[in-house]
Amino acid sequence: MSGSIRLFVSAPLAEGVEVQATPGQAHYLGTVMRRATGAPVRLFNGADGEWQARLTVIKRDRAVLAVETPLRAQAAEPDLWLAFAVLKRDATDLVAQKATELGVSALVPVITERTNAERVNATRIIAIATEAAEQSERLTVPRVAPLQRLPDLLVHWPAGRTLFAAIERAGAAPLRPRQGGSAAALLVGPEGGFSERELDALRARPFVVPVSLGPRILRAETASIVGLALLQAGD
Repeated sequence: MSGSIRLFVSAPLAEGVEVQATPGQAHYLGTVMRRATGAPVRLFNGADGEWQARLTVIKRDRAVLAVETPLRAQAAEPDLWLAFAVLKRDATDLVAQKATELGVSALVPVITERTNAERVNATRIIAIATEAAEQSERLTVPRVAPLQRLPDLLVHWPAGRTLFAAIERAGAAPLRPRQGGSAAALLVGPEGGFSERELDALRARPFVVPVSLGPRILRAETASIVGLALLQAGD
């Protein structure tokens, strides 16, 4: 089963339901993976668990899948966000992919004073996150939040969610695993780090916990991966 195809779909999943694949999924199934009628495909939608389905129609831009039997019930996943300063396209793509593999429930792109990109392709990030969820056996795809500036993120931060801010060369305590799967988020800045004004704003917020990721200076994309792994080490 580990080698079979998994697809994320938006339709409800239940025994006997027929699911229309998107044109892109139809192309993937028929042209890329060369699957024929009757081929098994696993489906998930983030709400109804994972189901075994079979191809009943496969054409160049159209595919229909008949849902057959449940494979896994929907289960709780980590309530962990990643807020990250937008990077160049390839680095942002890598962050989205690896953060999804590591189980984050939300990707929150942020503009900081030293961010060298003013835009983010949300559609592309969603596609990358979806593919990573399909390949990593997740039952959900992380939410992708709208791009926002760091001051706005701090003003509208939700109550009850700790924000661990990775700050280099600041003498902060090492990042430790969060306790009991509590609601939390990791904030990673841009190449070059946060500005002094941003550091002052972070330290002034009671929900922000400055942390260190170790003695070495990490690239921003590496810091996201390391920080998420450390936060979940006890889960």
